[in-house]
Amino acid sequence: MITLIKNGHVVDPSQNIDGPMEILIKGRKIEGLYPKGKAPEAEKIIDATKCFVIPGLVDIHTHLREPGFEYKETIETGTRSAVRGGFTTVCCMPNTDPVNDNVAVTEFILDKAKKYGSCTVHPIGAITTGSNSEELTELQALIKAGCIAFSDDGRPVTNSQMMRRALEYSKIFDVPVISHCEDLQLSEGGVVNEGFVSTIVGLKGIPKAAEETMVARDLSLCELTGGKLHIAHVSTAGSVNLIRNAKSRGINVTAETCPHYYNLTDEAIISYDTNLKVNPPIRTAVDVEAIKEGIKDGTIDIIATDHAPHHFDDKQREFDSAAFGISGLETAFALSYHLVRHETIDLKQLITMMCITPSKIVGLNKGTLSPGADADIAVVNPETIYKVDSSSFLSKGKNSPFNKWTLTGSVEKTIAMGKVFDWSEK
Repeated sequence: MITLIKNGHVVDPSQNIDGPMEILIKGRKIEGLYPKGKAPEAEKIIDATKCFVIPGLVDIHTHLREPGFEYKETIETGTRSAVRGGFTTVCCMPNTDPVNDNVAVTEFILDKAKKYGSCTVHPIGAITTGSNSEELTELQALIKAGCIAFSDDGRPVTNSQMMRRALEYSKIFDVPVISHCEDLQLSEGGVVNEGFVSTIVGLKGIPKAAEETMVARDLSLCELTGGKLHIAHVSTAGSVNLIRNAKSRGINVTAETCPHYYNLTDEAIISYDTNLKVNPPIRTAVDVEAIKEGIKDGTIDIIATDHAPHHFDDKQREFDSAAFGISGLETAFALSYHLVRHETIDLKQLITMMCITPSKIVGLNKGTLSPGADADIAVVNPETIYKVDSSSFLSKGKNSPFNKWTLTGSVEKTIAMGKVFDWSEK
């Protein structure tokens, strides 16, 4: 099948393209880009009038839950949710059951993704067996099986010697170690940010130091080893400052944040909505501004979703016992486009943060519309205004604190490896 995308405004920072162009797709690849009206004829036409045509989004922090927690999400439903949100590549975290700490689980995920996935799936292997911080996994075997990074996300690597060894191997194998920075002794029993709001609502807080002390440790270990460190879900001003300082000293670190950390403050917790319960917790207005500044100046390299779907029963309970996590794939683009609309960053920087840089961090040839690249494309309308209805999410997880929010900027169509998903017809 030969498909032509026409009448759109193409934005691809990887090629310094920002203007009216036509994109020809042949099978699963991009055949070429042409000036308006100059493309060859095609069997199928996609009209992108009033839309930006951008590379498919890349999320290197997704929880697909399978194997073991299929009642929360499956690879099939999670990847459908991804393409609905404009994501054409997702990298799935290993906190499944069993944990993805061996070749058999990695192969299972890849096989399921090949059979049932709507987009490209890359597994992230566990750093330690069972994510218990006691023994390193067979990192090289997992890489050969298809893992593109390592993380114990959901749990920190509490054993500093294990983290040191993992970073040493990350340098040898040139793959990132993705760190969930949390001091479990400091955060024990906490469910929200520690501060004024936690006192008012009577919920046990998690101090910012629980994140920042582990960020500091891992930056120190990265400097010691020369390893390849990526800090997950940065939420505090202190973490931003630590990472900024580390980068200024040449430490090989990258960092991500998530839409909920620059769209919400802990004041929202007054509602006791358990969909706001996430780890690390939503922080203060001061932290939100620091996160935005970190995005603006490049201290924070990428935007990830930390898509963490849960069954209804996991959230519909008392705040203390509700599960941590937000279903984030289907709202991430609009919540991040908000940064463009309010001139924190421009569209090119947003695309770089959600397409190009995530691909580079984990060594993927994605995030570009160049001829010969995979036909992974998102067609987005920057003017569409819509109200979020989490009940209509394609993810099994309906746990979104943004339900009923009015957002601007919608994904109209997603092309994943040449397959077209058209949401404008819904």
